Amino acid sequence: MMGGHHAASGAAAWIAIASTGPYALGWYPLDSTGILIGAMATAGTALVCDWDHRHSTIANSLPPVSNVIAVGIEKASGGHRQGTHSLLGASAFVVLAAMAAQFQMVTPVGKLSVGAGLLCMFMINLAAKALKLFPKSGWITNWIFALVMAGLVTWFAPDQWGWLPLSMLTGVVVHIVGDMITVGGVPLLWPIVIKPPKFLRKSAIKGIWRPNGAFSLPLLGRAGSRREWLVLIPVSGYAMVGMAVSAWTLARQHWPGMVAALGGALQLP
Repeated sequence: MMGGHHAASGAAAWIAIASTGPYALGWYPLDSTGILIGAMATAGTALVCDWDHRHSTIANSLPPVSNVIAVGIEKASGGHRQGTHSLLGASAFVVLAAMAAQFQMVTPVGKLSVGAGLLCMFMINLAAKALKLFPKSGWITNWIFALVMAGLVTWFAPDQWGWLPLSMLTGVVVHIVGDMITVGGVPLLWPIVIKPPKFLRKSAIKGIWRPNGAFSLPLLGRAGSRREWLVLIPVSGYAMVGMAVSAWTLARQHWPGMVAALGGALQLP
């Protein structure tokens, strides 16, 4: 599945899980801030599985830090579309998110969720990169955007970051399922690789249990296929509507305070 479609699927999944509005599941209900920030973060967590190639777009999102991380993940996971696309890899990412959610600092302005802010900085920037929000920008623009988002997330984030591991879990599951329903498949049981017997490799099962041991249910065909686009266009629309509703709700809640602050500033001598 294409990177932008992974990101859109992650955001849509979060809207369905965290929103209590129409056409949503409401399994983990949050306020508008949690829905909006969580959707942006989950759009990024739906891409971390592809952070296993040192020359990928994601690896170059926040150089040189993202490049160093990509090299480490590539070595630890055995290469592209190996360990990061497995149940073990998904578990490791969730543990990382749980650890980040616990890292907080007490400052004169209160307790800040620094770990969550830094993780979301990377995740939101990954989503922006995959969705080509800055198609002609360089790495400096990427860093500026990332640092601004990290500050906003750290300052305005919900008091409880219990949803951060869930966001990571949602993203990696969406990514793995997305790749599983294309012809490439995923090595779910990595580092255990069970290849099909030779007498089955030419049978109809070869499309599901691939010769390299990967599992696939190729409902969408090859990545970027017409079927993939037909499915992801409404999924992307669902995500955009859900995020827009949350953003509008937040604007209505905070608008009076913003207007009052602005009016007070204009009245200063």
